[in-house]
This record gives sequence, structure tokens and C-alpha cells, in this order.
Amino acid sequence: MKTIYYVEDDESIRELVLYALKNNGFEVKGFENADELYNEIKVKVPDLILLDIMLPGDDGYKILSNIRKNSITKDASIIMLTAKTSEYDKVKGLDMGADDYISKPFGVMELISRVNAVLRRSIKLEDTQSLLCIDNLCLDEKRRVVTVDEKEINLTFKEFELLHYLLKNKNIVLSRDKIMSEVWETDFEGESRTVDVHIRTLRLKLGDTGKIIQTIRNVGYKIGG
Repeated sequence: MKTIYYVEDDESIRELVLYALKNNGFEVKGFENADELYNEIKVKVPDLILLDIMLPGDDGYKILSNIRKNSITKDASIIMLTAKTSEYDKVKGLDMGADDYISKPFGVMELISRVNAVLRRSIKLEDTQSLLCIDNLCLDEKRRVVTVDEKEINLTFKEFELLHYLLKNKNIVLSRDKIMSEVWETDFEGESRTVDVHIRTLRLKLGDTGKIIQTIRNVGYKIGG
């Protein structure tokens, strides 16, 4: 079941759209503003986001920009739903990375058709491209699932990001400072202890498979042979 998030500050419109999407087999969640969306994305990245432009706080364009700049959410499909109908507004949204643009008022059947079309386009090769594996360990980027011997391992958000970064750089020695910079997005000296703690808990959760995360003395860590 595909997951769709909808950001719209008009409750009546939001509820109508969510009802229509749910009745067409989608898992849906609605949000009144950008902050609510950002918090939910930390829990789960959806398959598609419907964005109104005129919103309190960050408007739709700002949300779109933030989503495309974030390595975790940059590949999410996005459709703009808005009363702004000028050619400039449409071109601006599409140039910033929106997959489609629907002007209000719109029909429910048109919306469902456009949603299905965007989701079909986004499917291309994502299943094979999103899977990172080494030995009996696999990480699914899209579903944010980690398995060992096909058994799912429960990781925190940062543990997942750390393992993801190690797997993307398989067989490459990564310094603690580099890991801090890429995973925690900080280069503050003295915080490398954070990396060591997360490596330790990650190894514990992976069990015997955790041995593939190697400590490189006086440097950092690598995963692989």
C-alpha cells in the first residue's frame, strides 16, 4: 500500500482529499503545516507528498525545496495542489522539482488519476536500486528496513543512517570526523565519541553479523572485507 502525505491548512479540503485517497487504497496522513510534515517524515518517508502552496510558516515552495535538498527525502514524489493558476507559479514549482501541478478547484477522479500516474513513473528501478546488501545483511533505503538472514532488525533513526552510510561506502575506511559530518551533519571536535557509541549498539543489534563493521585503529571504521 502506497503512503501519501497531504499538507493543506484548510481542514475541509484536506479531509475531502484524504477521504478520496483512502477510498482508493492509499495509506494517508494529513498535516496543517510544514512542521507537522517534517516531524512525520522523520518517522517514515512517504511515497508521495501533496503540497498546497499557501501555508502558514514554510509555504509549499519552501517545503519542496527542503525535501529536495534532504538526502533522505529527495526522491519522494511531489504534486503541488494550489489555487495559484498562473503559468509562472506552475513553472516555478516544476522547476524546483515538483513531479506534477494541479490547480484548484479539481475533480477527485482527476486527482486520483494524476497521483497514480506520478507513482507509476516513480517505480522505475527503485526496488533494485534501493537495496544495499553484504553477506546476510540487507538495507532497504526506500522502506527503511534492515534485515539479517531475512529477519528485520529494529534500529533507531541514527543507527539506520550510520549503517546506510557505511554500506554506501563499503570497503572504504571512514574517519570518525567524516562520519560525524555526513551522518550527524556536524564537524564539532570531541563529538566522535557519539560515533563509537552508535557503532557499539549497532554491532549488538546485528549480532554475529556485526563483526563486518571493522574498527580501523586510530582512524575510524569500515564495513566489508
